[in-house]
Amino acid sequence: MNDHAPESINGSLIRLEGITKVYGSGPAAVHALKGVDLKIDKGEFVAVMGPSGSGKSTCMNILGCLDTPTAGAYRFKGVDAGALSRDQRALLRRNFLGFVFQGFNLLSRTSALENVELPLIYRGVPARERHAMARDALHTVGLTGWELHTPAELSGGQQQRVAIARAMVIEPEVLMADEPTGNLDSTRSREIMELLCSFNRDRGVTIVMVTHDAGMAGYAGRIIRFLDGLIDSEEPGGGYRP
Repeated sequence: MNDHAPESINGSLIRLEGITKVYGSGPAAVHALKGVDLKIDKGEFVAVMGPSGSGKSTCMNILGCLDTPTAGAYRFKGVDAGALSRDQRALLRRNFLGFVFQGFNLLSRTSALENVELPLIYRGVPARERHAMARDALHTVGLTGWELHTPAELSGGQQQRVAIARAMVIEPEVLMADEPTGNLDSTRSREIMELLCSFNRDRGVTIVMVTHDAGMAGYAGRIIRFLDGLIDSEEPGGGYRP
């Protein structure tokens, strides 16, 4: 990856150019994306909305290097990510992207500390260093004292905080959040959104979040709505509300 690519200089971190995604072939082909153009600047907080089947999840999978486009270009820091090999995309995810999911995706028999350490193990960080980094990440999300608890011993909001700490422990440039408040009540949802906003505001982390909840989308700086495989509209969000 080239940290001095033109896009990173002028602020554009992510750029989609004419992205299409087709699953299957012939009469059974499904055109999930039909020519999407999108630019996300470094430090933005973008919410992605749209009904089921609108293409938003497919777009997020491409942005997260979990899938590749059928046609078009996905440029991350100036590099055509869609043209990378599977191993190169894995490295991009490991070094630049953090992921938070609706279902938390924590290892059930593993402590909060060990869950947060996982991406550091993949990076080959020595045990003592990764223990310290994981403890610091848990402290950042307000879970000091909960390090040795398993997911079953944590509330839903606490589990999502562990998941956020796991995503943030590698200090990603971009945090991909897929319905991060979908399994939480309204109070816990607001707490999680304020936490995400703090990472965006205080650390400059770019956030791309899929949500069905207009209230949660309102925390973002920009709201993008998908419909039938295309971006249907864009509007400013409300931004952070303390």
